[in-house]
Amino acid sequence: MDKNPRVLHISAECYPAAKAGGLADVVGALPKYLNQQNFPSQVIIPKYSVPWIKKQSWKKIASDQVPIGYYNQPYRIERLTSEDLGFEFFVIDLPWKFDRPGIYSDPDGRFYGDDAERFICFQRCVLHWVSKIAAKPDIIHCHDYHTGLIPFFIKYCSDFKALRNIPSIFTIHNGRYHGTFGWNQKYLLPYFDQYLGGLIEWNGAINPLAAGIKNAHRVTTVSRAYLEELKEDSHGLEWLLHEESSKSIGILNGIDTDVWDPKTDRALAFTLKKSVPFYKRKNKTPLIGTFGLDKKFP
Repeated sequence: MDKNPRVLHISAECYPAAKAGGLADVVGALPKYLNQQNFPSQVIIPKYSVPWIKKQSWKKIASDQVPIGYYNQPYRIERLTSEDLGFEFFVIDLPWKFDRPGIYSDPDGRFYGDDAERFICFQRCVLHWVSKIAAKPDIIHCHDYHTGLIPFFIKYCSDFKALRNIPSIFTIHNGRYHGTFGWNQKYLLPYFDQYLGGLIEWNGAINPLAAGIKNAHRVTTVSRAYLEELKEDSHGLEWLLHEESSKSIGILNGIDTDVWDPKTDRALAFTLKKSVPFYKRKNKTPLIGTFGLDKKFP
């Protein structure tokens, strides 16, 4: 390859657009720093009806529909017009699936009950779009179980044969969540030869996290220690992670010091201007008040 590969990150979260945990922080920072190292990187996530996304200006890039089970799922690809994030950022608008006021749950904390169908639609529609564009990525980087079926789809589903030669990376941010669902929902998946079903199965069910581990060209975790932890406790996938050790590596998850700078962070009551002990003491009082902690809290 004469030039550095172009990377497309596919994720359920990305800071500052949609964040529920550390997944968003990595996906919001890694592409920016890859770009700075001349590895062109893009990110695509679902278009949630959350405040940050609603405030932005978007440009429509493409629209189409994909047959999912017994219906056609329309989608629209939109690109953020601002360049402030440091990477090209896309959302995919999937009506009736993600146009909701939360990533995984509603404002009252009630989890949506259709995540299997939602994230299958997300993965299929993103790949449908990528398979049609001229400037295809050189690497597809998938994050957590929400995108765990993509490496299998690329390798074995005829719908995406245009992507067959693109290698995939699968990063495990949180091995606690597998996204498991029953074979009774197989009708939501694109066609593949029946004998290949074992590549997405674990303990009699379709397991997207296991599928990502089995089918990706490389598997990474957010630290070397976390990879070893998962081999000891990954809620049933320990044996699989041992089996796939040869293609797995832990890469230490860093912090975006441009965003999380104690000298400029507006979320802090007091920014770092003097010594660190003074800074910690000044922030202790509002922290105790916010969370109702004992004033003797160390």
